[in-house]
Amino acid sequence: MSAIELPLPVRGRYFTRGVKILAGIAGVGIAVYIYRLLFGIGAATNLNDQYPWGLWIAVDVASGVALAAGGFTTAALVEIFHKNKYHALTRPALLTAMLGYTFVVIGLLADLGRYYNVWHPMLPSMWQGNSVLFEVGICVMIYLTVLYIEFAPIAVERFKGRVNLPGKLSFLNRAAESVLSLSGRTLKKTLFLFIIAGVVLSCLHQSSLGTLMVIAPTKMHPLWYTSISPLLFLLSAIMVGFPMVIFESLLASRSFKLKPELKTLSSLARYIPVFLGIYLAAKVIDLTIRDAWLYLLEFSTHSVIYILEITLGVVVPMTMLLNDRVRRSVSGLFTAASLVVLGVVANRINVFLVAYQPLYAEKPYFPHIMEILVTLGLIAALVLVYRFIVMNFPVVSVHPNGHQGHRVRRIDIGRTSEKV
Repeated sequence: MSAIELPLPVRGRYFTRGVKILAGIAGVGIAVYIYRLLFGIGAATNLNDQYPWGLWIAVDVASGVALAAGGFTTAALVEIFHKNKYHALTRPALLTAMLGYTFVVIGLLADLGRYYNVWHPMLPSMWQGNSVLFEVGICVMIYLTVLYIEFAPIAVERFKGRVNLPGKLSFLNRAAESVLSLSGRTLKKTLFLFIIAGVVLSCLHQSSLGTLMVIAPTKMHPLWYTSISPLLFLLSAIMVGFPMVIFESLLASRSFKLKPELKTLSSLARYIPVFLGIYLAAKVIDLTIRDAWLYLLEFSTHSVIYILEITLGVVVPMTMLLNDRVRRSVSGLFTAASLVVLGVVANRINVFLVAYQPLYAEKPYFPHIMEILVTLGLIAALVLVYRFIVMNFPVVSVHPNGHQGHRVRRIDIGRTSEKV
């Protein structure tokens, strides 16, 4: 990493007006979430035998997993391809991925009819090797564990040399310091293994999510049903990785009143049109091979939604980011990154909800108000936890003589810069 890179906790007030509003939304969501766990999935959702998956699987799970891709794409760029100038972005990307997957699991618990059996995939005696859902479940479990291990050095860095248990517990201080030192040395030597494992695991379950709908050829609209859905899900996850890092970085800078890492983000944005172009080419080739262009030209509701998804989520941001002036502009970068993020969310909603047409449905599916409240509550809670961690752990990197100094709690700068 750069010698001037200084990951530090960000100083500031935790409870702002926006945070209080988010806390209210999270509180309502948590209350509804508990209601669903106590009274069952039928009491809190509009799901039924015709629509077994709804808002939670499309947004909380499928979209959440895709938007957490910034973690493995940034890790691959820095740790595998050795693009060290982007190292300052790895910690925020890792934190976003770790929290993203954590809340995916929380959301998935609400979506499981028998959520109390979620531990079954951990027992080899209960494995079902022919199930795509099993592959997704076991991959997410392992990858979430890997993410927490990758975050462990940040926690060690935060507490090492600062353990000060009060009163009768003070005799544990030396032992705790020894554990932290040993953990730090061990993680330093083995972390690369977990980084590589994280990239591999991400590619596996990102593509497997696309496999879920391959088994329903008669229930999906032809514009979205394709046998290469696993490849398209993987490509879309890769293409949204860097835009999500830019989106999250600019939002965090605005929230904490820090100057954006514009130079680094602009440089990172140069890769995005390449990934968007590869994804767009795959979609065009797929439509051509399947002779599916006729569905696109019928100008039905489905075709209009498909055109909007591709145009606004892929073509427009790709065109924008090919322009150097847009890449060097905060507003241009944020707009283009937001379009890609929203485009991938729209794709997941379209695949799991819009394109899904059960054969014997009695009425269309629309999310129950409780489903919407749980989703909003989870998103709000994720933002609150992210803010708390950034303000208490060395995640965001700052320049030592930069404009952010007066807003940063400077804790042991010399050791911090050496350890990363």
